[in-house]
Amino acid sequence: MIQIRNLSKSYSRGGVKAVDSLNVNIEDGKITGFIGPNGAGKSTTLKLITGVSVPDEGEITINGFNIVSQPLKAKEQFAFVSDTPDNFLKLKGIEYLNFVSDIYDVNETDRKSRISELAERFEMSGALSTQIADYSHGMRQKMMIMGALIHNPPVWLMDEPLVGLDPASSHILKEMMKEHAAKGNCVLFSTHVLEVAEKLCDQVIIINHGKLLFVGTLDELKSRFPGEQSLENIFLEITKNE
Repeated sequence: MIQIRNLSKSYSRGGVKAVDSLNVNIEDGKITGFIGPNGAGKSTTLKLITGVSVPDEGEITINGFNIVSQPLKAKEQFAFVSDTPDNFLKLKGIEYLNFVSDIYDVNETDRKSRISELAERFEMSGALSTQIADYSHGMRQKMMIMGALIHNPPVWLMDEPLVGLDPASSHILKEMMKEHAAKGNCVLFSTHVLEVAEKLCDQVIIINHGKLLFVGTLDELKSRFPGEQSLENIFLEITKNE
């Protein structure tokens, strides 16, 4: 579980808060969709959860570990897929996966098994000996996902993870997210594609201007707007005055 308490962040003294007094629990056993307009504070919140940025106020715990005061223990709990896959371009795919495995102390037997399984699922087995710079955008995205999951963490954090993936790979990742949550684990991902959130998520978090507007199931969200079944229309309505 991820617990967020009174979280705030601004990028200049006295400036507009990118995240403003956010309080929310992201529960185990569920896929949680993180949605909001551009500039709503989704990526900033994910950077705070992962420890890339430090909050001005508030705290974040991941499975009981505080990301600021216990960063190593907290970071062992999660995988993070960023919104850009253009990293470690000079490494070959297998070099990158071994590098990440070394960081997380994944033993030789487990890493071979996980690399083989992930490469097979994402149809990347034949590309592991190729430099990442020579991959297509979609292949780079798959490699970053594979690297994030190599240590088999309980919490998955993903920033627009489906962007750039072909339909087959997108389907595979969504099935993996369902499998992970079904085992009692935590999955949080941001998306602009409301249809994906509607079909995939057990609950959604909606923020705008850094403020929490809603957290709950889509049925609970729709119950606030009787007669309106379009998630797109509900989203536009709930965010328009914020």
